[in-house]
Amino acid sequence: MNSDSFDPAADGQAVEPDAPESPSRREFLETTGATVAASTVASFATPAMAQSTDAAAPRTAISVSVNGVRHEIEVEDRWTLAEMLRDGIGLTGTKIGCDRSECGACTVLMNGAPVYSCSQLAAWADGAEIRTVEGLAQNGTLSPLQQSFVDNNAPQCGFCTPGQLMSATALLEANPSPTAVEARAALVGNLCRCSNYNAIVEAVVAAGEGGVA
Repeated sequence: MNSDSFDPAADGQAVEPDAPESPSRREFLETTGATVAASTVASFATPAMAQSTDAAAPRTAISVSVNGVRHEIEVEDRWTLAEMLRDGIGLTGTKIGCDRSECGACTVLMNGAPVYSCSQLAAWADGAEIRTVEGLAQNGTLSPLQQSFVDNNAPQCGFCTPGQLMSATALLEANPSPTAVEARAALVGNLCRCSNYNAIVEAVVAAGEGGVA
């Protein structure tokens, strides 16, 4: 029998209804890609949007000085100091790393002392003097400590560097000429993902020798 002219119905075989046309590979990938992207955006964006628009959340009005500038701001009672600095005031130099007081990337100075801003409520900063990494440079010029980091190849990815600079600033203000041992002790709360501690310590000691305060 000529297979080209074979008729299943004539041969007594059941004829399956015409199957819907299968989508092309491009159509399949485009459809599934768009679905995954949409669900991913929804799962990540929804909590942030809900938090930023939650008018029912308890709020507290505080007055805080950040890098010498007084801010009168209303914060949600659940906001951390890091969130207030980044989202409320727009100072994004302070990084949020582990968000559990372990890495030190979010370190800022509160009344001269280094603190993890991810574990300090913004409401607790009422009346406080806060310094962030943006407050180190003056008139577009790096501070001696920042310049020492550059000269000694201390900066790495930049994510941990702001916190290290703030811890080192607190040390140098209390002890203008620290030893390497003292520098390591001051930086013990600042993890370095790039493991560049030798250069970081050298930078802090060199800045101290220059009389940074």
